[in-house]
Amino acid sequence: MEWWQLLIVFFGSMVGLMLTGLPVAFVFLLINLVGAILVWGFLPGLNLLTLSMRSSVSNFALLPIPMFVLLGEVLFHSGIGFAVIEVIDKWLGRLPGRLGLLAVASGTLFSTLSGSSIGTTAMLGTVLVPDMERRGYSKAMSIGPVIGSGGLAMIIPPSGIAVLLAAVAEVSIGKLLIAGIVPGILIAIFYAAYIVIRCRLQPDIAPAYEVAPVPLADKLRDTVIHVLPLGVIMFLVLGVIFLGLATPTEAAASGALGAFALVACYGRLTWSVVYKSIMGTVHVTVMVLTIILTATTFAQILAFSGAARGLMSFTMSFNVEPMMIALLFQAVLLFLGMFVGIVPMILITAPVFFPLVDALGLNTIWFGLLTLINLEMAQSTPPFGTLLFVMKGIAPKGTQLEDIYKAALPFLACDLTVLLLVMVFPDLALWLPAIMR
Repeated sequence: MEWWQLLIVFFGSMVGLMLTGLPVAFVFLLINLVGAILVWGFLPGLNLLTLSMRSSVSNFALLPIPMFVLLGEVLFHSGIGFAVIEVIDKWLGRLPGRLGLLAVASGTLFSTLSGSSIGTTAMLGTVLVPDMERRGYSKAMSIGPVIGSGGLAMIIPPSGIAVLLAAVAEVSIGKLLIAGIVPGILIAIFYAAYIVIRCRLQPDIAPAYEVAPVPLADKLRDTVIHVLPLGVIMFLVLGVIFLGLATPTEAAASGALGAFALVACYGRLTWSVVYKSIMGTVHVTVMVLTIILTATTFAQILAFSGAARGLMSFTMSFNVEPMMIALLFQAVLLFLGMFVGIVPMILITAPVFFPLVDALGLNTIWFGLLTLINLEMAQSTPPFGTLLFVMKGIAPKGTQLEDIYKAALPFLACDLTVLLLVMVFPDLALWLPAIMR
């Protein structure tokens, strides 16, 4: 078969099976099975498929995934985050849209501790949205900041999705994690600026209310007790990677151990917390490793069949600037984000896009960061963004999906602005990885 015919068969089968409602991992497993038999023959295909699957998950570099998940699960189930929200609230004073800013500040901080955007959104939504509604905040200003800041966990390390993307795309896990710091913080700044500007122009969407003054000594004391210890966890994860003191795997393990120690110091390390954290970690890890197993094998079949090589030659035959190809790939990801979940997006695009980007001479870490921003946007893009449905489940009674869609759009515009900035100024993503030791 010609390379383009193979691509049509592979991706056509993929879309057809996904439409049946079959889990993504099983879709790719079936495609891999049929593809291996078509490309290598029956018995050799089954043998090579088995060996490929085994080698794809018996990789030491994948250990950050369960460790990052465990870190986030421990902090989430112990309830440490709720005390942190109260401390940040005390520092904000009477700024316009202060509860929206509280959501952004809290979401950014939690993103440096947990790679779970769903968990962050659920926690912020449960704590802040009812209070916002009670104080007269509009839907746009109560729901939007929570959805936007919850998604930052996918960009700011430790991000399990970043590790998954790096593993499937075969790029440096450590560099992709560090590359997310500056763009992630920049997105948070855009969110905060939007909230302040809009609340000054339309004060009625976030009515001001009397805030009891808190003595500076109390603020400092609470910050030292509840916030500064989290800085130790951040250093154990990010600092040791950046300084070259540990690999991402070692950093993830030290971060998870530090989280257990911190929770124990607060007296919240109960058997219930340990059990829920471990079970949540096992559930997510098995799902992610199954995805990596099937995605890696799919990429190998594409390469061996000649389909990937044919697509690469076809793409490079056009007299088009490499940056235009990268822009086209981002447009494809933006379109897919409206209808496809983040994991299928990775599995469908990474095995095809990243080899082409590398062949065009573009930086794969830079492109990986652009992809992460796109994946973050996909989680809050109507009509099927995951975080939209998470918010629907925890929003006050009477909240419609239409309200949530409208609230998410301005924050998606902020994401898109940063995406374009990173495309035009690649150093926003590449500066920190370049100075890593």
